Amino acid sequence: MRKIPADYLSLTGHKFHAPKGIGVLHVRRKAPFSPLIWGGHQERNRRGGTESVPLIGGLGRAAELARKHLPEYEKEVRPLRDELEEGILGSVPSTELNGHKTERLANTANISLQGIESEALLIMLDKEGICASSGSACLADSDEPSHVVKAMKPDTSAFRQMIWFSLDGATTHDEIRLAVAAVGRAADALRGVASLD
Repeated sequence: MRKIPADYLSLTGHKFHAPKGIGVLHVRRKAPFSPLIWGGHQERNRRGGTESVPLIGGLGRAAELARKHLPEYEKEVRPLRDELEEGILGSVPSTELNGHKTERLANTANISLQGIESEALLIMLDKEGICASSGSACLADSDEPSHVVKAMKPDTSAFRQMIWFSLDGATTHDEIRLAVAAVGRAADALRGVASLD
């Protein structure tokens, strides 16, 4: 943190294979801070409640492993992400990449499928064992798009036609091929239903 010019940093543990339900909030010493949960003296009086030692231990170990594998992570994951995007964009008509081609996370793909509601697409992909999302998990209870999506796609209908994939070092080329084929089948089926209306 001495090298990062940030007063606050939050990390979600499951994003780097720690157990779900644990995260990190780093607050620089002189940065303003008001606790969300009062009571007790945990975390230098910054949070009340009993810490979950097993989750904290799991997060620590996951961080150690992530740091160890970080140098090769991007080299492994970026080609998989590119293969997924190129497969979908090349085989499914009326699709578009959202975001910059290169200046973005190596593991994340966000694609618009024109004329296809993302929720319907996700249901079909789920039936084939393909996990994807229509937006950030933090906004799962909201019907509104994130400010990032609004900035990328000001058109009010566009955010309902986006699908988001997150990959990691355990993702395989076979899984990418299966996902591309499943997106193609689902898009064909959904566009076929729309053409009957």
